[in-house]
Amino acid sequence: MLFLQSSRHAPESCPMHNEKVKKATVDLMAKMDQLLKKHGIKVVGGWHSAPDHFTVVVYDAPSMEALLKFSMEPEVRAYSSYHMTETRPVMTIEESMKLLK
Repeated sequence: MLFLQSSRHAPESCPMHNEKVKKATVDLMAKMDQLLKKHGIKVVGGWHSAPDHFTVVVYDAPSMEALLKFSMEPEVRAYSSYHMTETRPVMTIEESMKLLK
């Protein structure tokens, strides 16, 4: 299953200027590969808009439950405490076109 996750932080919570957020971000990135592997999740792609304090990541996860368990990891929770995050299941355009037939 594909999941699109969008995250936004307030300017005062920008890791570029806030040491606590920077630490949470660096700690998460250091363990990201290990945590993704633990939960059977792959990152399809990720994009960041620095001026907007906005990040989008597409995950390929075996289930919503796997993604929820990943999101409960301490490093993910620490990062998430500084971000407003929305996660939604998505499909490719090709998959959605099949539904039309």
